[in-house]
Amino acid sequence: MKRNKIEELSGPALFQDPQLNKDTAFDAEERKRYHLEGLLPAVVETIDDQAKRVNMHLGIKPNDLERYIYLCSLQERNETLFFKVLMSDPARFVPIVYDPTVGEACLKFSHIYRQKSGMYVTIKDKGHVKEILENWPVKDIRFICVSTGGRILGLGDLGSNGMGIPIGKLQLYTACAAIPPEPLLPLLLDCGTDNEGLLQDPFYIGLRQHRPSTVELDEFVAEFVEAVQEVFPKCCIHFEDWKGADAIRLLKKYRNKVLCYNDDIQGTGAVALAGLIGALRISGKKLRDQRILFFGAGSAGIGIANMIGAAMQLDGLAENQIRSQIALFDINGLLVDARTDMSDEQKVYSKQLPLTSDLVAAIEVFKPSVIIGVSTVGKTFTQNVIEAMSKISERPVVFALSNPTDHAECTAEEAYRWSNGQAIYAAGVQFDTVNFNGKTFYPGQANNFYLFPAVSLAIYATQPKHVTDEMWIEAAKALANLVSPDELSKGMVFPPQDNIIELSAAVAAHVATVVFDRNLTDYVQPADIKCWISDMQFQPVYH
Repeated sequence: MKRNKIEELSGPALFQDPQLNKDTAFDAEERKRYHLEGLLPAVVETIDDQAKRVNMHLGIKPNDLERYIYLCSLQERNETLFFKVLMSDPARFVPIVYDPTVGEACLKFSHIYRQKSGMYVTIKDKGHVKEILENWPVKDIRFICVSTGGRILGLGDLGSNGMGIPIGKLQLYTACAAIPPEPLLPLLLDCGTDNEGLLQDPFYIGLRQHRPSTVELDEFVAEFVEAVQEVFPKCCIHFEDWKGADAIRLLKKYRNKVLCYNDDIQGTGAVALAGLIGALRISGKKLRDQRILFFGAGSAGIGIANMIGAAMQLDGLAENQIRSQIALFDINGLLVDARTDMSDEQKVYSKQLPLTSDLVAAIEVFKPSVIIGVSTVGKTFTQNVIEAMSKISERPVVFALSNPTDHAECTAEEAYRWSNGQAIYAAGVQFDTVNFNGKTFYPGQANNFYLFPAVSLAIYATQPKHVTDEMWIEAAKALANLVSPDELSKGMVFPPQDNIIELSAAVAAHVATVVFDRNLTDYVQPADIKCWISDMQFQPVYH
């Protein structure tokens, strides 16, 4: 327990501080010293006893949304116990506190709102952002996860309801990588919303106005970024779930100026790269030889394409070769030179091929060995699509990464059945094992929680000047290499999730090595990086 802080509090005030509150775990001596006698029942429990009660409560909840609400309330009351529960079984609890449950929670966020978590800074606060940030009681913030709610998962513009995403992302920092929770700040930049349903909702908690122009938004973000540098000089800004064009533009503007990253672009790109490396370990092929078609050409698709391209470049491919081997397909079809509706970022991957809006035709003309779905449109990888991929490659790589579940481009069972068991498959959500032709297949989940907590742990430990693509690529390689030969034989392209905290520490050590090797930090490299990082990790125990 933090002695300096607790000595300032006593009695009921201790129960109001989630970092100090131990509930029934205050022992007899503490109850007397801090004037808690009579304020608690007679029993003195261990944190393990309390965790059993939490699990009992969770077991009688009718659905995961109710479990989400209960766990969020627990964090507001007793943060140590909250993380004790989550860290005991991340594979079980991540789908409750984050995707897919967080999607439903964000849709209903204004209706299930209980009490504040994090900060809300509105565009009406322009000119005073620094003063508002100074209101946060913790002065050494190391990460701010910030969203405008402009594009939440595959659900679109949810405005202030999107606050569930920064909250959930930072919960995973601790649950999946054991980053101490105190220096983590979820923040919503409330710029209004263009979602008319929310604007008419009497319970909506955000600004009731439409979103600003790009110029006004960028001015607001510039003030926010500058204020963070002044108020929290050691802070890394984690951009999350911004509208695609905003996400790409702002990352390009700030990535080499301040310590920041965008998980939708860089994290998604890196976890997809890790899955691809794992898939190629199964097929025995080389990354540099792959032809990759993206179904979806927004910020996620471009982010993954750029990350894979950067990895190909490190593998020795020239830029023109990389561009020839990566193609994108959006709502209007294959990105080809004849089109006039492409952004500058999309034009990089435009091809001198016939114009087509038919995905099967695009596959037949481009001949990809890998297809990656980031469209947010479910059931678009039809039987004809998978069969077309199977004709081109004997082991087609099929990644259906859109989420939540009903947005997946195809299910695992469909991919295996339509490819006659030859597809190497991963999704953005977790599908059950599939039995086909007497063989059991284990579909992978290309979930960003495999990497963004690990990379953030490395950032927390090393305090780099910037977050580079090489750091993400090294993280992807390290993760892919943690898949055992036995797991590869089952079709797994990601390691099991049940030991995610240990995986994160191992990946973070590789990322930290890049930071030291590239002189991105002022710290001196320790003799044992992994041990050094492990010593910084949070332990959910009472003091």
